[in-house]
This record gives sequence, structure tokens and C-alpha cells, in this order.
Amino acid sequence: MSPGNAQDSHPLRVTLCPVNTAGVPWATAEALRRRGVDARLVVFERYALHPEADICLDRSGGLVRRQATQWGAFTRLLPQTDVFHFVFGLTLVPRSLQFPLLRVFGKKSVMHYLGSDIRGKPPEQLAFGKKAGAEIVGSYDAVRWVPEAEVIPPGVDLSRISPAPPSDRARPVILHAPSSRRRKGTEHVIAAVAGLDADLEIVEGLHHEEAFARFRNADIVVDQLNAGWYGLFAIECMALGKPVVTFLHEEAVRRTEEAFGTTVPIVSATAETLREQLRPLVADAAERRRRGEASRAYVELVHDQERITDRLLDVYARL
Repeated sequence: MSPGNAQDSHPLRVTLCPVNTAGVPWATAEALRRRGVDARLVVFERYALHPEADICLDRSGGLVRRQATQWGAFTRLLPQTDVFHFVFGLTLVPRSLQFPLLRVFGKKSVMHYLGSDIRGKPPEQLAFGKKAGAEIVGSYDAVRWVPEAEVIPPGVDLSRISPAPPSDRARPVILHAPSSRRRKGTEHVIAAVAGLDADLEIVEGLHHEEAFARFRNADIVVDQLNAGWYGLFAIECMALGKPVVTFLHEEAVRRTEEAFGTTVPIVSATAETLREQLRPLVADAAERRRRGEASRAYVELVHDQERITDRLLDVYARL
């Protein structure tokens, strides 16, 4: 199943659905289209921070009306789609029917988990994903919950992100952008920075473009202190050439470095160690720049959207 000539009659047709979590599905659809794939993103609703989508279903009304809308969309999309690429553990119609129907109609499917949809869940809650043709997770941390999944990290379009190295200012700006203060450990970030010669900027509730402009001005970035791995926010900041501090599980770091033949440049910290881990970056502008340069190089190797698209097309071809 090649992207340019699926089934020898038309370009490979991929429907990503049904949410645009963190903008990852939209970036994937755009990257696939650049490769000649007939890709579309269909969502249940447009998110305030990531409203991008090709089709948004009108799911207003009660349960019966919502189900009718979803079944109608599935019926329309079925003849237009070779691969259904589901994201965030969600399907267009109830899971118990979704995968059997796809098999009956000879359609391929992928279940692509994005992090919080699987973190901490027992195997029985994730068993539905085994019915898809392939499962994908974004890191060697997430693979703990879906051991048989393919690891394909989130991608970013590096052609759109020019580096903005940290400044030499004596009082650097430490930036933190929590999607949830509780999950990201924001209270500990505030407490740690209070004892340092630095200014803390917390970015919340902004549309991505406006938030990204704030990221460019940062000297140091703190992601999260609870989850054990990094997300798209940290990836974008590393692409900007910023040093990033976050909590990382050691086993996931080891497996990532082994798989990609590189060193993860992120400074790992817990709530208890954050202040001490920030001190060298606050005190030394040269260290900020060195760590930031390593961050950009790492993203070019591990998270470049074009490399990620190659790997995704390979998964589709093996379905």
C-alpha cells in the first residue's frame, strides 16, 4: 500500500479521527498530504487551542442524536477511506462495533495513543486497541502500558520553527505552560523559582500561535514534574533551542537513547530537586545555550515531522 498508488487505483486515503489532541493529528494529516496521501482530519468538536480540522461533526443534542451523527459520518467516510487512523483511544462509532465493521468492509485501522489516554490504565481497559491493525505510542515511557505498540514520537515541522537561543540576560526568564496545574506540578515550579535569581512566566489558555510567541522569549523551560516523559510543548521549545527541565523516567531515557543512538538533552528533575537542577542554567548563559543547541539537534533527529511521516507510512504499508 504505497502513498501514491494504494490498490493501484488511487492515492492512499487516510481518515484521522475523532479529535485534534495537542494539534498532533492535524500536523500528521498535513505531513501526509505533502507526501501525496489523500488525508483528512475529522473531529467531534473543534478545540479552543487547536481548532484545526477538515471536517467537524455537529454533535449537538442528546446521546441518540450524537450517535446518529457519528454513524452518518462513518457511513460517508467508509467508501472514501483505506486506513482509519484513530487517536486518543477514541473511535467514530462504539468500539465494540467499529473494528468488526472495518474488517467486514476490508478497511485498515491504527489506534494511536497520545499519553494521558493510556497512562496508569490496567491492560483490560486498553484491550480494545488490540483489535486495530496496529497500535502506536509516542514514547518508550508510554510503551509500558501498551508493550506491543510501535513507538513513533510526535513530529514537528522544523521548517516552521527557526531557533531562538536563550538570551544572556542576568535574570533569565523561566517559562512554564501547564495544560493542568495539578498534573504538571505547577505549585512546585512556583516554589522552586521563588528561590532563584530568575523571573517565572506561566503561559495558560492562549491559542497556540500566541503561546508560541511567548515560548520564543524564554531562556529556560520547565515542562512537568509528574508524568515521567515530555510532550509536544517540550518538543517545540527544544526545537526553538531552549534548555528544557522536566521529570523523566530513567528506563525510558535509556531505551530512547538506545533506539535513536543519541543523548536525551533534557534536564531531569523532581519537585524536590527542581531548584538545584535549575541553578546552573540560571547562573550560566553559556550552559543555557549549549543545552539549547543540543535540544535542537535532538529534535532534528527524533521529532522531525518528515522522519516521523516515513515511519507512519511504513506502518500503513504493513497493515
